[in-house]
Amino acid sequence: MLLLSPSSASLLSLQSHSYHVDSSRSRRLHQPLKVAGMAKETTDGGNGIVEKVAIAGGLVSTPVIAWSLYTLKTTGCGLPPGPGGSIGALEGVSYLAVVGIIGWSLYTKAKTGSGLPGGPSGLLGAVEGLSYLSLIAILVVFGLQFLDKGSIPGPLPSDQCFG
Repeated sequence: MLLLSPSSASLLSLQSHSYHVDSSRSRRLHQPLKVAGMAKETTDGGNGIVEKVAIAGGLVSTPVIAWSLYTLKTTGCGLPPGPGGSIGALEGVSYLAVVGIIGWSLYTKAKTGSGLPGGPSGLLGAVEGLSYLSLIAILVVFGLQFLDKGSIPGPLPSDQCFG
């Protein structure tokens, strides 16, 4: 006992005492605790609509970017403008949507320490992953294009490609 500090000695003295507890009270004390989660899966404040728009935009944008990158690698040009410039506009908006989703993801990661929430059926998480994969593909194909041609095509149709 001389080697023990006063706090450990008091703990040992408490452990040496035996306490008599009524058996009915003992059963009540040893019941497992039931914990109820109070947090919601998705946040309120209008983010549900933002998440759904991001999901829809991401699910449309990633295949358009894949088509654009394939066309760029095989022809050296982006997608054709299409009727009234609609395909070219879709291509440009798709790139912007992916950059927006990645920006939102990085902001959320810096603020909360984790990426975007899973969203309904995990679709927002899937769109986030597809957006990062699209970014990697963009960097690879644009890099290869720059090495082959010395430049990448601009955002507007040029005479070289669609003249």
